[in-house]
Amino acid sequence: MDSEFDIFLAAPPGLEQTLRDEAAEAGFATPRAVPGGVETRGDWPEVWRANLVLRGAGRVLVRLGGFRAFHLAQLDKRAHRFAFADYLPRDTAVKVEATCRRSKIYHAGAAAQRVEKALADTIGARKPAADTDEDGDTESLRLLVRIDDDLVTFSLDTSGAPLHRRGFKEAVGKAPMRETLAALLLRQCGYRGQEPVLDPMCGSGTFPIEAAEIALGLPPGRARRFAFETLPAFDPAAWAALKSATLPRGTDLRFLGFDRDAGAIRMSQENAARAGVAGITRFAQGAISDLTRPEGPPGLVIINPPYGARIGNKGPLYGLHARLGEVLRAQFAGWRVGIVTSERSLAQATGLPFLPPGPPVAHGGLKVTLWQTGALPG
Repeated sequence: MDSEFDIFLAAPPGLEQTLRDEAAEAGFATPRAVPGGVETRGDWPEVWRANLVLRGAGRVLVRLGGFRAFHLAQLDKRAHRFAFADYLPRDTAVKVEATCRRSKIYHAGAAAQRVEKALADTIGARKPAADTDEDGDTESLRLLVRIDDDLVTFSLDTSGAPLHRRGFKEAVGKAPMRETLAALLLRQCGYRGQEPVLDPMCGSGTFPIEAAEIALGLPPGRARRFAFETLPAFDPAAWAALKSATLPRGTDLRFLGFDRDAGAIRMSQENAARAGVAGITRFAQGAISDLTRPEGPPGLVIINPPYGARIGNKGPLYGLHARLGEVLRAQFAGWRVGIVTSERSLAQATGLPFLPPGPPVAHGGLKVTLWQTGALPG
């Protein structure tokens, strides 16, 4: 069994470079941005560490190896010879997902069936009963089979449930932002845990909670389980030592969230308590027109406001964004602003001095863009 693997860190298309920067800062070996994510190399403890500490990765995949195959019989024969037992437990559920591109084997379903048979014959693997949710998450392991230019590559999803599921956000509102995306957008805004963060439309509190965790140095995967914990290579003692090696730090900063909806404030408070950051977060009900600058040093205002496509009628949103811009210009001199929106015209309605926008990123079935400013003038 290989001591090191190619490791793939999944990222939202458009934010691969941002995740690459995070992986480099975290000490992963020569990370390289590629379409859909970041490639690096490491051993099993590095795979575990990626799942534990990377805030922006959606999943962590390990490339197990592969071979060339030009027809289904050849795929069948060579899959039966592949050392699946070195990587996967016996007699467990394994979900096989196949893709085919530019290859003589072009039927992904037939390819998946051949690999499923090889897994059943060699390690007693069985197909999972059914998906449990919209993310395709099951109680099974997930083996990805990619056939590209007749090269078959096996990759194992070591995360299990997607990594945005930190294990704390039980209460969510409409179109919640995933924690992984929030972390990448905070990083794009230059946030590194050393300044306050305020969200005047906080919803379920994702931005303030994520920012507070970063400031405290809390690993995002500290309180959840991962698929790799069921694998033969897993070492519970080494994993426990890895988790305990990351000590939280203190901070005098505060992370604030406001929303007009009292239910959203309750959700945010409950989520912050579960995440262990209730002591440095504050959530309160209030409208944009009531927003005032908090005491203390300037920081970052980051907002994921309603989009026209999400609520239907865009007309009232222009007035909302115009009022938001007025309040920020009047109250938040020295602060930076980041606004996430699917509509360029809504961002422009704020009248804020935006820098060139970031890349479009998929979120909630839409393409959204981060618009950010430098420090607002006094």
